[in-house]
Amino acid sequence: MEKFYLKIWVKKFTDNSIEWCKGKIPYPRAILLFYFVYLSFRYLSNPDHNSFFNGLNLGIHEFGHIIFSPFGEFMHFLGGSLMEIIFPIIGILMFYFHKDYFAISVGFGWFSTAILHVATYVADARKMELPLVSLFGTHPIHDWNYILGKANLLNYDLIIANFLRFFGYLSIFICIFYGLFLIFFMFKKIYV
Repeated sequence: MEKFYLKIWVKKFTDNSIEWCKGKIPYPRAILLFYFVYLSFRYLSNPDHNSFFNGLNLGIHEFGHIIFSPFGEFMHFLGGSLMEIIFPIIGILMFYFHKDYFAISVGFGWFSTAILHVATYVADARKMELPLVSLFGTHPIHDWNYILGKANLLNYDLIIANFLRFFGYLSIFICIFYGLFLIFFMFKKIYV
């Protein structure tokens, strides 16, 4: 029964996506999508690549520490990475409910940069070589060294980072392939 509902939702989502493409201009969207294609190659060749989104993601990460600090020390440290991942998901959901289908694709691209950024931080948990920032000029503590240390998972930092990277790569491929799908139908609606 659930499989049936999923099939209906996918069909409806696909039909709505194609219908949305009518009258949309593909050229600027194609340029933006090309940036994500470029990013996918950069991340595949260097998982620690710094993209245009890193400044935005870092700002959201630091904001997350403030938001989650009332929930205790552990959540304070985890909150930065959580917020960094939650924001793009909120964006994707917002675009879905507003029926801006190409923005959904871009949201998946943004999510990939956020989760790959977190994965780089997780992978550094034992080495602690990344330069850290502090909002209030205090000595920064490595979030993931603290989190994984408290959870007795510090020796699994690279496994956890690779798990996160898998979802980052999956997300950027969803961005690219769904974006290409939409751009194809935008061009088709123009020239047919």
